[in-house]
Amino acid sequence: MKLQVKPSSVSGALTAPPSKSCTHRAIILAALAKGTSKINGALLSRDTRATMQAMEAFGATVKEENGVLTIRGGRLKAPMTAIDCMNSGTTLRLCCGVASLLDKNVTFTGDESLKGRPMKPLFSAFAEMGVYCAATPQGFIIRGPNNGRWAHIKGDISSQFISSLLISSALKPRDTDIVLTSPLISKPYIAITQTMMAQFGVKCNEMKDGYRVMGGQSYRPRDYTVPGDYSSAAFALGAAALAGKVTISGLDPQDVQGDRAIISFLQEFGAEVTINGNEVIVQQSELKGIKADIGDCPDLFPILAVIATQAEGETVLYNAAHLKHKESDRIAAVVTFLKNMGAEIEEKDDGCLIKGKCKLTGCTINPSGDHRILMAAAVAALVAEGKTIINDGDCYDVSYPAFLKDFKDIGADVEEVE
Repeated sequence: MKLQVKPSSVSGALTAPPSKSCTHRAIILAALAKGTSKINGALLSRDTRATMQAMEAFGATVKEENGVLTIRGGRLKAPMTAIDCMNSGTTLRLCCGVASLLDKNVTFTGDESLKGRPMKPLFSAFAEMGVYCAATPQGFIIRGPNNGRWAHIKGDISSQFISSLLISSALKPRDTDIVLTSPLISKPYIAITQTMMAQFGVKCNEMKDGYRVMGGQSYRPRDYTVPGDYSSAAFALGAAALAGKVTISGLDPQDVQGDRAIISFLQEFGAEVTINGNEVIVQQSELKGIKADIGDCPDLFPILAVIATQAEGETVLYNAAHLKHKESDRIAAVVTFLKNMGAEIEEKDDGCLIKGKCKLTGCTINPSGDHRILMAAAVAALVAEGKTIINDGDCYDVSYPAFLKDFKDIGADVEEVE
């Protein structure tokens, strides 16, 4: 299936979709807690369903009814068959931590993109703690038990590695010191993990060079409501900055999500931004280029690059070399599709440079199965001459199943085509 998008203006109101990051973590923490938890407002997407199925394989029961997940956990066991993480790197990395607690082989598989994701830093940390880790043509094998006291790991590849170590270390019989050997990127995602661990009854302490997790802790069941997702809301907010006015509700202004930075970036660009409680209102206006450090919010890179093409002057997006290891090489993917649309954009090792006020023209775009590339391309198409065709037009379902409906609801001229 493909999407066809034509130039259009946007207006209206939407509710932010639930946070994918929080949904993943809530499912895992509830499955590790002995008893029954209810997860309200969970994001039900391809990625989060992969996590649901993974935790069922580890022994939890997960029931879905009227948007509520009821999870009974605390009975951890080794899966009988390989866990298919599909395209979800979060599922793979966080569940590797769960697998490290068990004394039997746990096999993970997924699509070709997933099997190519960086895993060596996490595996090296686990190996330091006595865990067997191996990569095979089919995927990855993990076997514990994890009895180590120390784990040294790079902080500039993926914050998911550190989250995996934090979540699993609390269930070990002994304390764990997680020592970062390079600067930490995407720190807000670690803050999400720490906050949610505490909400499920487990603590970890930040130290000068990493984290200490006390052993012998237990996760406690609870009812949890998933907050709105700034990462997904950023696309509608970006569309409004370029082509209209949109109100999005359900966004907590105090949330620890790193992608809350979309608000300050839009303000720097010169968009009209109004915050009213949990509502964010963005209106089109004259934009100017900015310099943006996106090390803590790399998922904003695609939409920020699109916005920058319509801003007066030069924009530099930097400090996100780890974007090369996402669902696609996101730096190259964004630069390629925007160049094809006529943008003046130059790829850098850690981001890009964009000369603004570009005249964009519709073309055919291949997002390579990357949901954020597809959604950014759809926003760019709103201000491009002619029609834009986006291949692999349903891959937004990975993180934002309602994207197409929401995009239409605010007036985007978009349709599915063969």
